[in-house]
Amino acid sequence: MDLQNIREHLDQIDTQLTELLVERMQTVAQVGQAKKESGKPIRDHARERSIINRVTEQSGDEYAPYVKCFYKTLFDISCNYQSQLIGSSSPLTLALHQQLVSNAGNTLPARAIVACQGTEGAYAQQACEKLFEYPTILYFNSFNDVFSAVEKGMCTYGILPLENSTAGSVTQVYDLMEQHAFHIVGACRLRIDHCLMRKKGDTSPITKVVSHEQALRQCSDYLEKHLHYNIEPMENTAVAAAYAANCEENGVGVIASSICAELYGLEIVDENISNVQNNFTRFICIARDMNVYQNARKISIMFNLPHEPGALNSIISRLSLAGVNLTKLESRPIPGREFEFRFFFDFEADVINSAIIDLIGELEQRTDHFVFLGAYAER
Repeated sequence: MDLQNIREHLDQIDTQLTELLVERMQTVAQVGQAKKESGKPIRDHARERSIINRVTEQSGDEYAPYVKCFYKTLFDISCNYQSQLIGSSSPLTLALHQQLVSNAGNTLPARAIVACQGTEGAYAQQACEKLFEYPTILYFNSFNDVFSAVEKGMCTYGILPLENSTAGSVTQVYDLMEQHAFHIVGACRLRIDHCLMRKKGDTSPITKVVSHEQALRQCSDYLEKHLHYNIEPMENTAVAAAYAANCEENGVGVIASSICAELYGLEIVDENISNVQNNFTRFICIARDMNVYQNARKISIMFNLPHEPGALNSIISRLSLAGVNLTKLESRPIPGREFEFRFFFDFEADVINSAIIDLIGELEQRTDHFVFLGAYAER
């Protein structure tokens, strides 16, 4: 057979496969309805395993790996189709539907008591003022304190940095997400323009530079050109600026925003010292209660997965099938569980779409320790 004849033969096989797939999906729909009426879960791992054992034995050893891969994909497609047909009525999906009714047209309030880490001049303060028109800001020493202030009701909202376009994720914040009860209700991207500053009147050569560890990483190229600097991380860029302005020691530089120069009477030595000029940090706004405000087109979730091949791919494939754009995938180790990870997903989807709410309910059923972090607008 020449190539053309072989392809024609493949076309015939594909036609038969398509007819059988359509027939199978129609049967899958009947199975889904029966499971809905009986209250049985959509996924039946024991049956899937039995089918794979049968069909791989039928195919022979040479083709067994390919047949297994094909059927695992087929099972994912079938379960996804059943989920779409059945829908979800879990407490989470009901709460989301209720949010869309009660908060229709609402946005973040103009006035609020907001928790930020650091002190006046911190980038978190700038992010807060981007999200709230008239905020009352309470400053705390650590990210953990910001979470606690919101969780305990001391502040209605909290502002936290989540990731930077240069230095990557703020892993401490991701780790704290597991420890606190909260929801993301808003987010914004803030342009970060780092400057090197020192206190006015100090003419001594700079020997030490202080700042937050993220800012130091974002300016690593600049610091590598000045290897004689002793680097000292601090809990916040604005806290570091206040330290540099008030310490008795000479030769102390600080990396922070130019706003801190005005606030603390510092002199700018070098401007725009970030590794890249388009340096942005993404901040999230958290609240104790779940509120879904207007234009909520970013969704964040957190979950565990079983430590087995294809577990993560199954979730990613489901999102792809739903036509949503996965914008962030972060994994963090689960303490006390060797080589097992917790996953954080951000994806773009309009939560006003009932199909998206059903998708969230389905992911809740298909994963371990699922947490809906929030649906929100990002500025």
